[in-house]
Amino acid sequence: MKIRSLLFVPGDSERKFQRALTSAADALILDLEDSVAADQKEGARHTVRASLDSDRNGKKLFVRVNALDTGLTLGDLAAVVPGRPDGIMLPKCQNGEDANRVALYLDAFESAAGMPLGTIKLLPIGTETAASIFGLGSYKGATSRLWGLMWGAEDLAATLGSTANRDAQGFTEPYRMARNLCLAGAAGADLVPVDTVYTDIDNLEGLAVECAEARRDGFLAKAVIHPKHIDAVNAAFTPKPEEIDWARKVVAAFKQDGALGVIKIDGKMIDKPHLVSAERILSLAGTA
Repeated sequence: MKIRSLLFVPGDSERKFQRALTSAADALILDLEDSVAADQKEGARHTVRASLDSDRNGKKLFVRVNALDTGLTLGDLAAVVPGRPDGIMLPKCQNGEDANRVALYLDAFESAAGMPLGTIKLLPIGTETAASIFGLGSYKGATSRLWGLMWGAEDLAATLGSTANRDAQGFTEPYRMARNLCLAGAAGADLVPVDTVYTDIDNLEGLAVECAEARRDGFLAKAVIHPKHIDAVNAAFTPKPEEIDWARKVVAAFKQDGALGVIKIDGKMIDKPHLVSAERILSLAGTA
């Protein structure tokens, strides 16, 4: 799946889902967790299932289920899997073992629904508890359903007891550590690293800075909580024309003489790690 932006949509609001379908987001996350009150969970399951059964307008649809420790996960999956979501977002995922547990649940529900096994992908949020930080290196080989790995800062603040997770310069050190370890964990497991949401809704300048830093460091997508953030996210995670031109030169040069370990392009020495970067840029360009 080629995805730059993932927009959260409250699972209990058909109206907001219909509006989100007209947005520029590449994917929508129909939320059964934080945006739905406890006494509305059952109704939200039915609303999400109806949304999955409707015209998707070309969008990829994920469902954020409730965390494993709530006792609601199986009920969520039973309700939404027959609607064939593209992916399940698992909040408060502790490690690869949690991801594999949900993958086994999906095996059973897909089989019951007559779906090919592995149809539905998994996107864990891997930094929402203090313990989960130590599991970020455990996702490699956990399950073939894994598509990406996302980090989150808001729930983590609660478990760490922080009074804030940002200052004037951006995220404070514990959160930058979580971000960077998630990036490394995703790269090490060959998953799409997904950057967390930007919570200052009207600060579009700050959003642009955060997006640019995420793309610079290696993140390939970003979650969004407000439609006005989508354009900035899509722009940041779409390679610029000059990046594409450079990438094409590198790929063409190594294709012409792949036996060489180092080549010279525009006066600069280019080696095989640059080729990997070039191929990634061209892959990203396919999302535009």
